[in-house]
Amino acid sequence: MIDRRSRSAGTPGVSLALTGSGGTGVMTAGNILLEAAAQAGWYGLMVRSSGPQIRGGEAAALMRFSADPIECLDDRFDALIGLDWQNIHRFADEIPLDTSSIVVGDPDQGNTPEIFAKLGPIQAGVPFKQMAKAIPGSWPNMIVLGVAAAFVGLPAEAVKSVVRKSHRGEALAASLAAVDAGLAAARALPGMRRVPPPGRGEAPRWLISGNEAAAYGALRGGVRFVAAYPITPATEMLEWLAPALSELGGALVQAEDELASINMIIGASFGGVPALTATSGPGLALMTEALGLAVAAEVPIVVVDVMRGGPSTGIPAKSEQGDINIAVSGLHGDAPRVVVAPNSVADCLTATQWAVHLAETMQVPAIVLSDQFLGQARAVVDRPADVSFNTERKTAPARADAYKRYAITESGISPMAIPGTPGVPYTAEGLVHNERGVPSSQSRDHALQLDKRERKLRLHDYGERWAEVEGEGDIAVVTFGSCTGPVREALARAEEDGVRARMVSMRLLSPVQPERLARALEGVKRVLVVEQNHSGQFHRYLRADYELPAFVRSLRRPGPLPIRPDEIYREVIEWSRA
Repeated sequence: MIDRRSRSAGTPGVSLALTGSGGTGVMTAGNILLEAAAQAGWYGLMVRSSGPQIRGGEAAALMRFSADPIECLDDRFDALIGLDWQNIHRFADEIPLDTSSIVVGDPDQGNTPEIFAKLGPIQAGVPFKQMAKAIPGSWPNMIVLGVAAAFVGLPAEAVKSVVRKSHRGEALAASLAAVDAGLAAARALPGMRRVPPPGRGEAPRWLISGNEAAAYGALRGGVRFVAAYPITPATEMLEWLAPALSELGGALVQAEDELASINMIIGASFGGVPALTATSGPGLALMTEALGLAVAAEVPIVVVDVMRGGPSTGIPAKSEQGDINIAVSGLHGDAPRVVVAPNSVADCLTATQWAVHLAETMQVPAIVLSDQFLGQARAVVDRPADVSFNTERKTAPARADAYKRYAITESGISPMAIPGTPGVPYTAEGLVHNERGVPSSQSRDHALQLDKRERKLRLHDYGERWAEVEGEGDIAVVTFGSCTGPVREALARAEEDGVRARMVSMRLLSPVQPERLARALEGVKRVLVVEQNHSGQFHRYLRADYELPAFVRSLRRPGPLPIRPDEIYREVIEWSRA
């Protein structure tokens, strides 16, 4: 087997981890590095990792920089810079090192934890806290910032430019001095490496998180009311939306719980305002009854589920793709709904905008299935293309003759009367009902309305946006969401070794698209299904609703560990020799 670590396949760039106890400022240093990378014309990615505590505890900024777009972490880290070692051993599995890695720590904080030292990395000491004390008003994380910038090879002026934006007066002078001290200290360290500074691209780039991108996509889709209860890892989406909605004449309400929030957005949408809530797995579980009401009453809403480790409260600050079952099948009765899964930080924008469009156009609830990796990661990305979906809710005109809210139509979509429309009765009925919305227990009415709700999702033309289909070959890797990045990188490596495979990253999970997947897999003999959960929920979903080739393998693992490109690469190579 080829050792990928010895090769320069693609543009792996440089990876480093900044760690420390909560409140030491490692995330601040990471965010400054990322913004400086954007100024220097680089691409970058920062994934946040922290323990289960609300405040304090351990924290890590897991980072990667390259001249090419980045969608995932690499297989290993070139450097680990520890401001202190408090509980950092808990990140051991998330920060793979080897003998060519370097660990930089403060000698006054003790030796490198054995769990990292036994991996054989180069070890070096920098007295971060002593150096900061020697510069009145400075902080150790600014020393760390200088060391990290030197290791990565970032231009010093790009780093200082970002520091100037966030600091003022004496604090600015002290921080700049600390950065210079860190840069100077780094020059004496063993094992230092740099990536050649890439040329600045002409296309504009954004520095954005998946949660911010999803929030912006919601606004571009027309959402003007949001109600939600804060929950990790979705809260940043709400924090971004609160002022943005106000500027657009919309509103955000912090509800008392998830049940209240989803019922509030159903009410807002019933009143004619496109509405959304954001939550995570525990919140989605509480919302299922109200989601059923939105299905039955045909009220369009959007629910963004930023998945985290489960079940129950699980691992709040770590990623996992464990909510497929509840998102696709987790309502009582026959309750068709839309489920859309963004496959990158940037795609969170367009996927959420598309979900709003689908909800409003078909008068259905739509679930956006993001996850902690996508939602809380910050990335330097190419500016997403401006997309218009020509979204329009079908509404009843004033004084419509013989108006029936749930009229049986060929498309399955019937005009929705907005409260206040003159001469048109409005209704929203959760009980089985007839075309006028009058409650009914008749089997005929029940069957007609079930067919109607199923038909509008089945007949809608979802176009090519249902999935990203790339590559050729008789091997296919089928995946979704945040596993897309490592799959794409793994297949690029495999192609360099003469193994051609295709990727199918499914963006539309519900309703199912069997004909489209059959075309995407035409000529494929072997399939590898990649997902981040314990039971293979995506694999079982595919087996239940799609016809797959005879030979199918499942590569799955629960969070919080991401599935890395090398694992997928090795599976593809082995599968090609089977």
